[in-house]
Amino acid sequence: QDGSYLAEFLLEKGYEVHGIVRRSSSFNTGRIEHLYKNPQAHIEGNMKLHYGDLTDSTCLVKIINEVKPTEIYNLGAQSHVKISFDLAEYTADVDGVGTLRLLDAIKTCGLINSVKFYQASTSELFGKVQEIPQKETTPFYPRSPYGAAKLYAYWIVVNFREAYNLFAVNGILFNHESPRRGANFVTRKISRSVAKIHLGQLDCFSLGNLDAKRDWGHARDYVEAMWLMLQTDEPEDFVIATGEVHSVREFVEKSFKHIGKTIVWEGKNENEVGRCKETGKIHVTVNHKYYRPTEV
Repeated sequence: QDGSYLAEFLLEKGYEVHGIVRRSSSFNTGRIEHLYKNPQAHIEGNMKLHYGDLTDSTCLVKIINEVKPTEIYNLGAQSHVKISFDLAEYTADVDGVGTLRLLDAIKTCGLINSVKFYQASTSELFGKVQEIPQKETTPFYPRSPYGAAKLYAYWIVVNFREAYNLFAVNGILFNHESPRRGANFVTRKISRSVAKIHLGQLDCFSLGNLDAKRDWGHARDYVEAMWLMLQTDEPEDFVIATGEVHSVREFVEKSFKHIGKTIVWEGKNENEVGRCKETGKIHVTVNHKYYRPTEV
C-alpha cells in the first residue's frame, strides 16, 4: 500500500518515479495500475518499473546506476509480523540484509553525495515497550523476526549516515492502514469480512487476540511524512504516530456499527464469540492460530 500512495504523491509533485517490481507469473501491479499512462496496455508515463529484488544485489546496482535517482525510498519488506515467525530467514534476508544491499549499491554507484535515502522503519522496534509514550530515544526491544530484521536495517542506516555522511533517515512509523492494505492484515480482514457479511457472502470469521492494541493511522498521511523527512536540512530519524491506541475488539465493533449491527461479546479467551445483538447470529470467533508467539 505505501508504495502505491508514495508513487501517487511523488507523481503529483512532478517527480519521475522508478519502482522495483518482483517477477511474478501473475500481474502484481494492482495497486499502481491507475498510475500507468495507459492502464489497459500497461504503457508507462512518469512511472517506470524495473524487475528486481532486494535479495539480488547485482540488479540493485544495475538499476541504481541506470536511473541515478535523487531520492530512494526503501519500502520493500516481508512486512507481516505474524508470518515473519514462519518465514524468519527470508524476512531477515529481505528486511535486514536487503537494506544493506541497497545502501551498498548507492556506495558502489558513487552516489553517496547526491542521493537522499529513506528507510521504512517500524514501531515494532519498540516491541516490549520500555517507556510510554515511545520516542526516538526509547530503547528498542523487538518481539518478532520482523522486528529484529528491521532493527538491523535501522542501525545499518545510522551506520552509513555516520560513516559516509549519506543523507539517510529512518521513519519509525506506527501502524498505518488503508483500503490498499493486504487482505491478510487484521484491519482489512475485518473490514472485508464485515462487507461480505453485509452482502450475504459470509456468516462468520475468526481473529486472534481481540485485546491487542495498536496505533492506527492512514497510509496516505504517512507517505507524506516520508517525503517531508527527505526535505529536511539535516538527516535525522522520526517517529510517526497518531498518539491514540485502539483494540482489535474496538475495530470490530466500529466496523459492524457501519452496517447497522451491534456486536455483543460472550465467553472468554479462545471460547469468546461476537454475536449480533439484532439477529442473534455469531459473526466473530477466536482462533489461537492467529495469536503471535509474543505480543507487543
